[in-house]
Amino acid sequence: MWSLNTIDYSVIGGYLLALVVLGLVLERFASKSLDDYFIGGRQLPWWALGISGMAFFLDMTGTMIITSFLFMLGPRGLFIEFRGGAVLALAFMMLWGGKWHRRSKCLTGAEWMIFRFGDGWGGRFAQFVMALGGIVSSIGMLAYLIKGSGLFLTMFFPYSPLACTLVMIGITCVYTMISGFYGVVFTDLFQSGIIALGVVIISVMAVMKIGAAPDFAAIAQQVTGNSQWMSSTPQWHTEMPAGYEQYEALFMFAFFYLMKTVCGMTGGADPRYFGARSDRECGLLTGFWTCLMTLRWPMMMGFAAMGILLVHDLFPDRSVMAQAADLVKKDNPALVKEQWADALSDITNHPERHSPELVAGLEGILGADAWKQKLLLVGFEGGVDPERILPAVLLFNIPAGLRGLLLIVLLAAAMSTFNATVNANTGFVTRDIYQKYIRPKASTRELIYVSWATVLGLTAVSFVFAYSIKSINDIWDWIIMGLGGGLMIPALLRLLWWRFNGGGFAIGTFVGLTAAIAQRSYYPEMDSRLQFLFLGGVGLAASIIGTYLTKPEDPEVVGRFYRITRPFGVWGPFRKALPPDQRAAMELEHRRDILCAPFALLWQVCMFLMPMQAVIGAWSGFAVSFVLFCVGLTGMYFLWFRHLPKENYFEPGEEAGVKLGHETREETA
Repeated sequence: MWSLNTIDYSVIGGYLLALVVLGLVLERFASKSLDDYFIGGRQLPWWALGISGMAFFLDMTGTMIITSFLFMLGPRGLFIEFRGGAVLALAFMMLWGGKWHRRSKCLTGAEWMIFRFGDGWGGRFAQFVMALGGIVSSIGMLAYLIKGSGLFLTMFFPYSPLACTLVMIGITCVYTMISGFYGVVFTDLFQSGIIALGVVIISVMAVMKIGAAPDFAAIAQQVTGNSQWMSSTPQWHTEMPAGYEQYEALFMFAFFYLMKTVCGMTGGADPRYFGARSDRECGLLTGFWTCLMTLRWPMMMGFAAMGILLVHDLFPDRSVMAQAADLVKKDNPALVKEQWADALSDITNHPERHSPELVAGLEGILGADAWKQKLLLVGFEGGVDPERILPAVLLFNIPAGLRGLLLIVLLAAAMSTFNATVNANTGFVTRDIYQKYIRPKASTRELIYVSWATVLGLTAVSFVFAYSIKSINDIWDWIIMGLGGGLMIPALLRLLWWRFNGGGFAIGTFVGLTAAIAQRSYYPEMDSRLQFLFLGGVGLAASIIGTYLTKPEDPEVVGRFYRITRPFGVWGPFRKALPPDQRAAMELEHRRDILCAPFALLWQVCMFLMPMQAVIGAWSGFAVSFVLFCVGLTGMYFLWFRHLPKENYFEPGEEAGVKLGHETREETA
């Protein structure tokens, strides 16, 4: 086989065995209680939760997508990923979203609905629909991970994408099922060290290869057709290859995605926040999480830059890619884009199954010595498939042995995201559906078994969905813009409007979820901006109609929620009921958090840009980014960091030495 040798297989096998052993060791900790299984017993330190968050967000499929945009656009690829890959939502989770959710002392985002709306009809309806929405979202996310993993692994193993992902996901399921959130966090710590090593190796290799190139900027322009590849500033019009024309208005897309992120600024229903020990640690773990996400960008830029040099060497005449694509399509006239990766995998791994004319033609076009490897880089449209740049660099540029280590880096990224996604969403089924409505008195062991069955069920459904997807960018767009747009407004209103009730949330979420699924089924080609606007409008209308069709929640329930959570927004009657000193302290906190938001976003964007600019030697852009980074960091220090409380500022009961109105610790636990 062309890509791996015995050393590579030994390294990968040892890594997978270590994960399973670690899961077995942690099983006895995870099985003590549901708190231990789903959020680590609220005993894990903030830095461990921050590292776990980084590993969760640094997935293989997302890394492949972002690398593809960096390959096409240079540092400006970051701006397309304002839709989600740049994780701008972390700024809002750091400033307020995390602590608002932690104060509830809940285990899951769906259980939080009972805290917000009460344990009546509205709250239970909201809880159930929140769980349903989380399950559907997780299926979309898992399908996206499975699709990307298949594209990646089939470059290295002589099997179909389905077979490759079945093995990887099977092993991940085992240690996720038996070790719960402890397994998520501790395997993430283990895998983060591997990821950091990979970042250093790839970045150094890229810098050396760029330095050895005669004129890298000219080569980048020649390969990508993009005259502004070295620039970090989004233009109104940007050259894009076939299949990606929708992103030509790059500046408009970046602005639109930024506004979408701002509209979704109330995230934070994450196990890491429910498991955090204090408000202060919510901020610290997210700040650390964001800083660690910086590691991802020089690695991805390194892959993109080495990909440019690789394509330049492999395809001096890029018209041969179009010829190869046409030949494959001619041999299989019914072939569609969704089946392209499987078709190429089958041709390269089993050429004997195909006509001698096809194989001979591909050898003549791509060269008899390396036609199989080159064919895997050919896209359906007849150009380079940018989503395969990352595995192609590993395949062609990394020596044996080291290739196995770097494969583990990407496997670690994929597995850490998969296990955290599954762990978060099994809580919805186990805690919010099974225990709530089916077996309220079920034992801890029984509930853990239910969570195991949920892991297997979610994974099976996700596999079916994954193989109806054209590309990983296609499904990522729908998850963020379509499904995200449909679910965003109810999630926003639950924290910002006192009159919003459980009926409004449930109806808004259910209608938005249904509309998103219908759009994906019947209008999959809809522009992502229209998806977001249309489905966001549907969710808004359904939320408001549902709110006024159903009765308001009990003022005592809403008032208790407000006194504990202390969100900003439209809370007039409940804000006025607070004692003047508490109201003044809360309003000061809100002012600081909101004023800090633009500084935090500036800090984060520049922190991601600078290492990419350093890798490719764009030093003038680096200097500008550094100045703006310092401005953002200074604003964050004076408006946020130095005001982080040493204790839980609004914690009920004796833990903070204060009481909230007439609440007691027992009432709010």
